[in-house]
Amino acid sequence: MNNKLRTALLCIAICMLFAFAGSLFTPEPGSWYYTTLRKPSWNPPDWLFPPVWTVLFILMGVALSLVLEAGIEKKAVRQGVGLFSLQLVLNLGWSASFFGMRSPLTGFVEILILWVAILATIVAFSKVSRLSAVLMIPYLLWVSFASYLNFTIVQLNQ
Repeated sequence: MNNKLRTALLCIAICMLFAFAGSLFTPEPGSWYYTTLRKPSWNPPDWLFPPVWTVLFILMGVALSLVLEAGIEKKAVRQGVGLFSLQLVLNLGWSASFFGMRSPLTGFVEILILWVAILATIVAFSKVSRLSAVLMIPYLLWVSFASYLNFTIVQLNQ
């Protein structure tokens, strides 16, 4: 196995580890907390979230591996990896806030900070690898949608 493939698989595995950690906060189907929340009519069906997040975490892992290929000794790479790491922790924090703490409001604050961190990561990645920045755009778009959904849930459940 060549180094590029090994790096890509390791980066995807790290992202999937965070995805798994976040899923530990997700309520079981039929959970009283999530099912009692009032949600907008345009809330996606529950079955849609796992495949979307799986694809997004894979894209994130590939994006990270492309940046790492440029060499960790470069300042721009270290900055990009640092921001990527921050947004990964914030992503996990959203699950902990919204589901674990059962607080849509805390989740909303968290997701706004996450959104800024993703945007900063995209900007940093673009300085190293244009493709890595492009691969992060679907994630930013999904989190934008999720932010609006989270905001709407806060409004409906005051």
